[in-house]
Amino acid sequence: MLEGYRPLIRFFQTRESERASNRARLGQTKETPMPSSWSNDMVWWHVHPLRFTGAERSLAEAGPDPVPRLAQLEPWLDYAVSFGANGLLLGPIFRSATHGYDTLDHYEIDPRLGTTETFSHLVALCRSKGVRVALDGVFNHMSRDSEIVRRALKGGPGSADGRWIRWVEGYPRYFEGHEALVELNLSEPAVIRHVVSVVSHWTDAGADAWRFDAAYAAGPDAWHPITDAIRFLHPGTWLMGEVIHADYADFVHRSGMDSVTQYELWKAIWSSIATKNFWELAHALGRHRAMVEHFVPYTFVGNHDTTRIASQIPDPRHLEHAIALLALLPGTPGIYAGDEQAFTGVKTDSATGDDAVRPPFPANPYELLPFGRDVYDLHQRLIGLRRRHRWLVTAAVTTRELENEFVIVELTGADGERLEVVLSLCDEPRPLPPGTVLEGSNRSSPNLEPHGWAVVEP
Repeated sequence: MLEGYRPLIRFFQTRESERASNRARLGQTKETPMPSSWSNDMVWWHVHPLRFTGAERSLAEAGPDPVPRLAQLEPWLDYAVSFGANGLLLGPIFRSATHGYDTLDHYEIDPRLGTTETFSHLVALCRSKGVRVALDGVFNHMSRDSEIVRRALKGGPGSADGRWIRWVEGYPRYFEGHEALVELNLSEPAVIRHVVSVVSHWTDAGADAWRFDAAYAAGPDAWHPITDAIRFLHPGTWLMGEVIHADYADFVHRSGMDSVTQYELWKAIWSSIATKNFWELAHALGRHRAMVEHFVPYTFVGNHDTTRIASQIPDPRHLEHAIALLALLPGTPGIYAGDEQAFTGVKTDSATGDDAVRPPFPANPYELLPFGRDVYDLHQRLIGLRRRHRWLVTAAVTTRELENEFVIVELTGADGERLEVVLSLCDEPRPLPPGTVLEGSNRSSPNLEPHGWAVVEP
């Protein structure tokens, strides 16, 4: 697969001395290990920096000088580590027009968040606490006002500049109909060089991993030359793509990525609980098991684009069921900032529809209201349980005693290890399977309380 892209790789080989110098500055004596050697132990805390820090809604509203708001994340690192996270997944941090996904310049930190020095200080602090950093690479599209798009529009479809973007019958292709977002042409060699160069630049600056936004739009084959080059230059980097509707395993194979977003499981978790239909969960878990045989999916119950899990589930007694599934099912879990505190918020289809799920956070964790402490403690206990059973990341998952409002989810390791997650939405008690109850809503009775859950070691 690499043969057709040797010129691209030679292009990036010329930067090896600069990369070596950067590694030395960061205290790295050699390349980091392959992702599979560290990604299986990851629990990501996902933050949308522009909204988390209360930055202006648009760059035009900001003042002339950079404001080091990325530093506002620093007091939260110990908080994230204390409930079990060891990765910081940052939403867009590059210069953009408004919300971060309308990039203006991939090589510049958004002035509303600070400068390269602000980012470097955050990375160094993460390193000191054993926290890896993932960046959001918005490469499928750019702001219509970016210099790259302006040159392309001026040059037109037949020009060298014009080939940087996608065209439809002579008109620029807009991402999902948003005229402010123009799609890049990821099959154009110049664009491939640009994307790989940006990834290499910020990986040299300390990024361990990348989330490729809207990876589904260009399709898996468009990403393979990009991931090939990144693998050559930075073999230790974990690459994850945002994919919604697709054959996930096929996408991973053809794109060369390590993982993709497991939206099927996200939907099944909240929907099966909200509608009291565990048959939906069982179906999704069957598909999830097949995926895990090929790759480790990125699992989540909330993100910056979805209604908060605490708002998706109408009965608050059942929120813990969703948290238990995320914490213990196979995959690489990501926790969207605030979900660990049972934040609520409903996403709507409007100009300000994301506001409720992207609120500003206080200056430090001590200013949080106390109402979410129990949910935070539950995350801490369940992630601790996950870390004591490292085999869970690739466990085989099956279901039994399946009913509309009751299910036992069996998790089995390669060496015969077993855990059972018992979930009930019923109004009456149900008997627990034999074994030791490690966690749950009640741990002293042979019966599971109504609307309860438990983790049992047979």
